[in-house]
Amino acid sequence: MIALLTGQIAYKSPDHIILDVNGVGYRVLIPFSTYYELPEEGGRATLHIHTSVREDAIQLYGFRTRLEKSFFQLLISVTGVGPKLARDILSNIQPGPLSQALAQGDIHKLSTIPGIGKKTAERLVLELKEKAGKLDLSSLPVTEMRQIPDEDVAEDVISALLNLGYK
Repeated sequence: MIALLTGQIAYKSPDHIILDVNGVGYRVLIPFSTYYELPEEGGRATLHIHTSVREDAIQLYGFRTRLEKSFFQLLISVTGVGPKLARDILSNIQPGPLSQALAQGDIHKLSTIPGIGKKTAERLVLELKEKAGKLDLSSLPVTEMRQIPDEDVAEDVISALLNLGYK
């Protein structure tokens, strides 16, 4: 199984990259958080890899940190959460706030993530509340460890955006 790849970025898009490792191009699916941390095409990168094997495909999911990969693996352990949804979750929320939302049982925060309904959010909290708390978050920057904004603040922001015409 492939666990780590280091190579030159031959192609970069928001959902995947082609990583040239000694002349072999690997298509690696990535969350947005990884996309923004990668150098431009031609630059070198190292990604922590999760290999997903299905009946019809083998897919590689890449992450800049082991912590992000660990959260991905936790997420796909939940019934109804596959690799694509897990990647989408990590594209919308960083590991620090995700861990806080799970620990606090913040179903509202989780259900605002595209693709996550109330039932899936409840299942995530039920199955991952204790597991997520055991992950070592000490490697996170302080900015990722900030508190989740009060629900009232989030509602005010949503209201303001709706008033501006965003849906």
